[in-house]
Amino acid sequence: MRADLVPDDLWERVAPLLPPAPERRRRYPGRLRVPDRTALAGILYVLRTGVAWRDVPTETVGCSGVTAWRRLRDWTEAGIWSRLHATLLTELRRADLLDLDDCAVDGSHVRALKRGDLVGPSPVDRGRPGSKHHVIVDRHGTPLAVTLTGGNRHDVTQLLPLLDAVPPIRGLQGRPRRRPRCLYADRGYDFDKYRRLLWKRGIKPMIARRGVAHGSGLGKVRWVVERAFAWLHHFKRLRIRYERRADLHTGLLQLACSIICLRRLRASG
Repeated sequence: MRADLVPDDLWERVAPLLPPAPERRRRYPGRLRVPDRTALAGILYVLRTGVAWRDVPTETVGCSGVTAWRRLRDWTEAGIWSRLHATLLTELRRADLLDLDDCAVDGSHVRALKRGDLVGPSPVDRGRPGSKHHVIVDRHGTPLAVTLTGGNRHDVTQLLPLLDAVPPIRGLQGRPRRRPRCLYADRGYDFDKYRRLLWKRGIKPMIARRGVAHGSGLGKVRWVVERAFAWLHHFKRLRIRYERRADLHTGLLQLACSIICLRRLRASG
């Protein structure tokens, strides 16, 4: 396995979260289990390059793509990726690198070639099957939470689920933080019902109005969510959805969010 596939700082944060390996049978133990770090290298290789699982080069990574996929399935079902993301968000807040006062939300369509869970006809892609990535970011564009829906779901339907998906972010004295003071969004979220719901949560809605000339000025704050999508879709496996299981694609999304958070920590150091 190439050492650069799983950097030490990433492995140090992932390793404590992984479930213990099952004990080997004493009689007919079979082949040795692939080390977890090697399996993670296979997952990261697919996430970054976008190759099919069957095309993972065993000589480079150290394990087959099937082994990496199985470990991705097991770790996703164990909730590893969401816990990793929450851990890194806590580190960012402790380092004063999160600004939770002003947050932004948006959605982005991706084509789904193999259909599966949470896939629907996309109104922006001639009705072809697709999914949507929905993300909420802080003022710097750091992803706080991500959700996945069918391509035919309206962005505003994920406004409250995104807020609920933000984990309690510790790192400073006092209560954990998980709620912004202001939330920025484009015209797709322009519904008075959701404005009222945000006010009830103590969040000031900063949502552009439909039917009003462009130039609201919200773009100078909201552009960071577009940059976050560019960061996410830099991982080639996320540009097009290949996983039929929605939970596995969401797991890869959460892993990508964690890597983005880790890069911000590295840049500050």
